[in-house]
Amino acid sequence: MAIDRSNPIFLAPKDGGPRPELMLSAVLHLMSHYTASATDQGACVKLASVIERHLKALAGLPELAPVLRATCQQLSEQWAGVVESTLPGPDKSNFLTRIIGRGRAAESAQ
Repeated sequence: MAIDRSNPIFLAPKDGGPRPELMLSAVLHLMSHYTASATDQGACVKLASVIERHLKALAGLPELAPVLRATCQQLSEQWAGVVESTLPGPDKSNFLTRIIGRGRAAESAQ
């Protein structure tokens, strides 16, 4: 998944470099919302995707402690799995229906 560098999370604040503590605070906030909304309405793939991107961005910050970068990288990969598993797959019933329908149409044409 490509990282959108136009996202405000990547823009440097006026006081200098990036503020990892703000990014970490934001991703923790998003994760708590995901957990709270998952019990009420089911999983939200957009929110999971934003969490994954924030964690990936944090993992790429050299000023972050190595253990924190590694944790963010690992969690980013886990959230990417959540996103992939939440996305709807191809509708197999339509494919099967089309195959069966073609067979029936060929039989009735004879």
